[in-house]
Amino acid sequence: MPHNTITLHLVSEATGQTLDAVARACIAQFPNTEVRLRHWNLIRSRLQLRRVLRHIALDRGPVMSSLTDPALQADMEAGCVSLQVRLLDVLDNAVTFLTEETGETATRHPGGQYIMDENYYQRIEAMHYVLAHDDGQEADDLHDADLVLVGVSRVSKTPTCFYLANRGIKAANIPLVMGIEPPPALFTLKRPVIGLTIDPETLIEIRRTRLSQMMPNSRHSDPSADYAYIDLEKVQEELRWARRLCRHHNWPVIDVTRRSIEETSASILDLTSPQ
Repeated sequence: MPHNTITLHLVSEATGQTLDAVARACIAQFPNTEVRLRHWNLIRSRLQLRRVLRHIALDRGPVMSSLTDPALQADMEAGCVSLQVRLLDVLDNAVTFLTEETGETATRHPGGQYIMDENYYQRIEAMHYVLAHDDGQEADDLHDADLVLVGVSRVSKTPTCFYLANRGIKAANIPLVMGIEPPPALFTLKRPVIGLTIDPETLIEIRRTRLSQMMPNSRHSDPSADYAYIDLEKVQEELRWARRLCRHHNWPVIDVTRRSIEETSASILDLTSPQ
């Protein structure tokens, strides 16, 4: 159990996603400390910042900031000095470094990475594609996919596809079910096909949780099918069959057992990127 607890305030001029990602990556290195995150996003005026400082005074803790406006930065620093809490500006060193390297003065534009450019609309298009081609939907129409994920039920195909869509990648996913032939379009596809697999025991736990969340008295419930869904021998056989299918078609396979969706996606991007 954590030995101590702190409140960490994250103050951002934009959505706070970058700051949150940095904070969580750092927090993971301190397993003996419980860190409560307080998010203060879209802070773009001195009035808003004064409100944030009042809250920090009530729930004291260190502050990580990604403010880019010099006036807000100065007010943030003065406020933290007054409250006697530590402040870290996570962008300032990086901006200074790039200013020295490029010779260009930073624009200090809040949320500058969030612009509705070609990449933005590419991500939106990819998200629509994933929705339309999730879990075997429109499986005969995969020619527009950037890649296709295959695997047995509950190996994180769908969430991985959505994560990839946020990178602008149109990913379809096809479930592999023993006794049911995969869609023919899968075998003639010119795009990468990648299999996902997982440890049998881990898969059973995931499936058991899924079953417990479903209505037990559903009229569509099939006890024998539910048993096969979480029976160790049958799950092992199912996973072996899926691996053989991938091996037969030379589809690379990624084991997601101890991988987060982000790590799985990074492996997929590594496999599909030009060498």
